[in-house]
Amino acid sequence: MPLFSSDTKKKSKKESVRSKQPVSKNDDGRLANVLVAPWLSEKALLSSGNGVYVFQIPADASKLEVAAAIEKVYNVTPRKVNVTNLPAKSVSLRTRRGTGTRARRHKAYVYLAKGDSIEF
Repeated sequence: MPLFSSDTKKKSKKESVRSKQPVSKNDDGRLANVLVAPWLSEKALLSSGNGVYVFQIPADASKLEVAAAIEKVYNVTPRKVNVTNLPAKSVSLRTRRGTGTRARRHKAYVYLAKGDSIEF
C-alpha cells in the first residue's frame, strides 16, 4: 500500500466491524451452560416489560453464544445482545475477619422484537 495514496474512500461502519462467526447450532453441551440463570433484580424485572431480558452468563460466553442459547432454549430470536462485566466489590462481613470480596459477575441484556416474550 502506498504511503501517499489518492484513494479517498472511507470505510463505512459496517465494514470496520469485525465479521461475526456463526455459532454451530449442534453445540448442545456449550449452549446448555451459557445461560446460568435469569437476573432477578427490580430493574431487570421492570425492563422485561419492554422486551429486554437479563441473564447471568459465564465470563467466557460471547454475544453469539448467548443469542444461540436464547434461540435454542426459548425459541425466540433476539434482536440484539449486550454483555456487561460487573466488578468484584468489597463487602463487610460483620465478623472478626472484617471485610471480604464479592465475586465478579457477568450478565447479558437480550433485546427481543415487539410481540416476543420469554416465560421464566
